Amino acid sequence: MTDQGGAESMDTVDTVVTIDAGAQGDSADVDGVEVIDPVAEKATMELKTQALQNPKVLAALQDHLENLVGQRSGYIESLPKVVKRRIKALKNYQVKYTQMEAKFYEEVHQLECKYAKMYEGLFEKRREVVTGAVEPTDSDCEWESSDEEEEDTDEKVNTLAGDLKDKAKLDEDKEEESAAGIPDFWLTILRNVETLSDMIQDHDEAILTHLEDIRVKFHEGVQMGFTLEFHFSPNDSFTNTVLTKSYQMRSEPDESDPFSFEGPEIISSSGCTIDWKKGKNVTMKLIKKKQKHKGKGTTRMVTKTVQNDSFFNFFSPPKGPEEGAEVDEETENLLSADFEIGHFIRERIIPRAVLYFTGEAIEDDEYEEEGEEEDAEGEEGDEEDENDPDYDHTKDSKPQECKSQ
Repeated sequence: MTDQGGAESMDTVDTVVTIDAGAQGDSADVDGVEVIDPVAEKATMELKTQALQNPKVLAALQDHLENLVGQRSGYIESLPKVVKRRIKALKNYQVKYTQMEAKFYEEVHQLECKYAKMYEGLFEKRREVVTGAVEPTDSDCEWESSDEEEEDTDEKVNTLAGDLKDKAKLDEDKEEESAAGIPDFWLTILRNVETLSDMIQDHDEAILTHLEDIRVKFHEGVQMGFTLEFHFSPNDSFTNTVLTKSYQMRSEPDESDPFSFEGPEIISSSGCTIDWKKGKNVTMKLIKKKQKHKGKGTTRMVTKTVQNDSFFNFFSPPKGPEEGAEVDEETENLLSADFEIGHFIRERIIPRAVLYFTGEAIEDDEYEEEGEEEDAEGEEGDEEDENDPDYDHTKDSKPQECKSQ
């Protein structure tokens, strides 16, 4: 078949492509025309599909994409020299800002030291009530709560069981008279916080019932930091009355990398020596192992002392690396966890102890975490909407309200 231009049609098995040869005739090469073989294209697509279903290929592809994250796009390098010169000026301003920010945090620490002394009176009253050294006054105990309202309602509803209630009340009064202060106050707090509860073993609980108070002392002067003090009543395990854990902090930008400064950071911690009574050290345990003689083939039992899981290992923290030395991942994780626990006790547990005892502070923490998760889910949902080809983007644009003063 011939078209109006006189060109012959070129037939393939599955594809017909009409080419106008023009003056050059049938034998000339034709540029710009791609002949697609559907059989080869189908085979290529099948190979791609199989490759993407291979876990090893997917893993390699993911690693490659992750390596691309954070890489420079080349935009900054392509800017004119005069613009790069101005960027250098902005970086110098940023360094000066960072230096001012460091001074700000130093003054904040001084303010913390000032108010810590003012808090001491309230914390001492709390200790006296918890230990039973002082009975709070009626005015101190005035506090309305929903629990008390529910108790009043229950008493009115259950008036028919008055005799039984009176008997139970007498038993409760006797029990209240024998109880001093608030039993297991600090142990309950530690148990209520998941991170701290995981540290407590069964053999620790009897000792922690003697924990009377936890205080924080801020380090004044050039060296920023704080010391946690755990006050114990006399017990059968050790002779110390106070166990301490100190944290050293730094609030100055690193000269080699000033832009990494994000405020004060804990750089090291140190514990204390626990004077354990004989046979009472819960941080160590004896194990028996069989040893076989290589030459004779005989075996013997050997007793060895190894570290035991215990809350009191908190007072023997891992040593941080020397300046300039590299630290392995396991030690780094241990140090990071130790710093977070110390900071949490200082910032949350000590100031709000009663709320962690009742569980109210824990509920607040859970609500905060749930809010963050919802925000994350909302962002994912927005992203999915934007990737939907049927999504109407005009719905996102809302006219701003005009507010007149």
